[in-house]
Amino acid sequence: MTKVNLAVVFYSMGGTNYQLAQWAAEAATAAGADVRVLKVQELAPEAIIQGNETWKATVEATKDVPVATSADLEWADAIIFSTPTRFGNMPSQMKQFLDIQGGIWASGKTVNKVVSAMSSAQNPHGGQEATILSLYTSMMHWGAIIAAPGYSDPVLFKAGGNPYGTSVTVGQDGKMIEDVADAVKYQAERTVKVAEWVKKGNE
Repeated sequence: MTKVNLAVVFYSMGGTNYQLAQWAAEAATAAGADVRVLKVQELAPEAIIQGNETWKATVEATKDVPVATSADLEWADAIIFSTPTRFGNMPSQMKQFLDIQGGIWASGKTVNKVVSAMSSAQNPHGGQEATILSLYTSMMHWGAIIAAPGYSDPVLFKAGGNPYGTSVTVGQDGKMIEDVADAVKYQAERTVKVAEWVKKGNE
């Protein structure tokens, strides 16, 4: 089997996307990949974070998670992004991370990376699909290969049937409404499998 390096890159304010990232990492590791779980740099003022108990708890829970770097992207054969939606788009924290990758993009180091994405919002039509598509637009500029789940497995329908990537609704209590764990794990396994095909074809 061709060994795949997978970076799971997330931004999480309330803990949801951190959980999605952990599920993805678990499945990818079981599928034989070398996995790095990485967060993007927080940009919000400390005073704002400290005034929100959920946000503060997430920062504390993820304090030991490494911050993603360009070197991590160079290392990775595949990347899974997990990000909440902000007005139908990705948050500024994730956008900045993508925006500062001009160096590796210009040198061709993003070409043929296999990518997939997941998202969350506080209502069923809160922009999850648009957020994933906005991220995929950047990936097309990178020359990356998008491994969307489509409708390739019945497990996706239990999670709401988003063909672009697993998405979840988070209730006011902070709990996920849809049952998405299996869909996340399937998406991670599929991403690793596609990356194996691409990497083996380039050997």
